[in-house]
Amino acid sequence: MEPTQLTTSIDALTRELEIITHNLANSSTAGFKRRCNAFTKALDTQQGSPDTYTPGQIDLETSLDFSQGGFTRTGNPLDFAIMGKGFFVVETPVGPLYTRNGSFQINNNGQLVDSTGRTVSGEAGPITVPTSVGISQLGVAADGTITANGVNIGKFQIMDFEENENKLIPAGTNCFVMSDTEVRPTPAENIAVKQGFQEASNVQLVDELVDMIMVSRLYEANMKYLSAQKENSSSIMNVAMG
Repeated sequence: MEPTQLTTSIDALTRELEIITHNLANSSTAGFKRRCNAFTKALDTQQGSPDTYTPGQIDLETSLDFSQGGFTRTGNPLDFAIMGKGFFVVETPVGPLYTRNGSFQINNNGQLVDSTGRTVSGEAGPITVPTSVGISQLGVAADGTITANGVNIGKFQIMDFEENENKLIPAGTNCFVMSDTEVRPTPAENIAVKQGFQEASNVQLVDELVDMIMVSRLYEANMKYLSAQKENSSSIMNVAMG
């Protein structure tokens, strides 16, 4: 094996460990979507055993797992969760961002905003809660229609990217942005918005810990292989030098 292949493999495993650590750190972040790499698929083809793994042969193709997380009841009238495929939309100066984290607040203008103060998009613009209405008087229908004391005040804009979902990339604060400017989202279908709930992270702690053990063992195997190569090279040099 070429030294560059081995170095690439070690670098890839280091990156994989960073991704697993990031997943674990966000295991309790509402709406978080885990990152995953192709190395786990490679392990599956090798019966999931590092003992049969060939050092240097690793694929670091990274993707996001958008599978739905579980639901946690919070009882907070400003917490919303989407059951089904789709994203809440928040507005920024550079364009919309998409998130599954529906833990919102109300700003000084009465508008529904995310944790950083960005307005949450409604189908007809920002969703404004009348000052005369308390948050306990807010309600939401399954289709995302929001009422205040029984009066319709707006409807969540919930969008879906369907087969282009894999083109979304992280944009910070648990939001995503579409990397392809030609792709346009469509209104989400077959969804239900639940009030007083948060969507939990889709990180599975046990799976991540198992992957971490696998990565550690693969890293150790690569390092041993590298050490053996260095020893062989040293022995050859010693013989050559007499």
